[in-house]
Amino acid sequence: MTVSRIDVPEGLDGHVWWLEPVVGVRRESHRHREPEFNLVMAGAATYLFNDRRVRLTPGSLIWLMPGEAHVLVEESRSFRMWIAVFRPRMVKRVCATAWSEPLTGRRLPDQVAAVLNESRLAALDALMRDMRDYDDQPDRYNAALAHLLLSAWSAFHDAEGPGASAGLHPAVHRAARLLRDEVEPLGLEQIAERAGLSPSRLSRLFKQQTGVSIVAYRQRQCLSRFLALYGRGQRLNITEAALRAGFGSYSHFHRVFTEHFGYGPAEHRRRVRQAAGSKDILPP
Repeated sequence: MTVSRIDVPEGLDGHVWWLEPVVGVRRESHRHREPEFNLVMAGAATYLFNDRRVRLTPGSLIWLMPGEAHVLVEESRSFRMWIAVFRPRMVKRVCATAWSEPLTGRRLPDQVAAVLNESRLAALDALMRDMRDYDDQPDRYNAALAHLLLSAWSAFHDAEGPGASAGLHPAVHRAARLLRDEVEPLGLEQIAERAGLSPSRLSRLFKQQTGVSIVAYRQRQCLSRFLALYGRGQRLNITEAALRAGFGSYSHFHRVFTEHFGYGPAEHRRRVRQAAGSKDILPP
């Protein structure tokens, strides 16, 4: 999985936006160069990243550091949260002490999630609501971004307790990494052997801890690789990109793609061509 760059609006040192669930949309594991925090205002969801599984509830503040693969799953219908991302150069400029150094990605924090008290939650919520009114004023918005970054980090450190985090079983972690990094598709027995569990035990544990089956997880990784390989359709055609992404045949790819996105590969090609020249923002 490549490390992407979030398309922050020109002239801004980062960006803040509001996330609500979109029916029928499944999110893919991704990673980017920018540090990010999410602040949950309502509902519940789960983050999967690296070897951790973090349950998000109202008041949860979670930090996603540069280069960390992450995907949001199990969103409730009432789930709502703020997302804030920051350009690395701004973070490096603002975080000049040992206290804030983890935000630069040079020294990752041991704990990444915490639950804020009502006053800190309300203060950050109010700040981000206000920022939406002047994102066309770069100087003012950038000053607010720096303030937001350090305010959120301070609130995180002052939180009363950690978020609901649980490390994945080592075998599940190894299996997920194999599925993410595989060049040639591996069978369940091969994955289980390398992970150190029986196929049936690994399958049950994987579903329990990640919320998806091994087959579904592999399909998501293959789709993610396809989207990266196909891009704007200028280097490979759809079939070439699908086969390189790990699908055994075009018919298999067509079925999985259509079930996942709700439309077929041909429609994807049309949308990509129609959007040529437009800017995309990675989903959280």
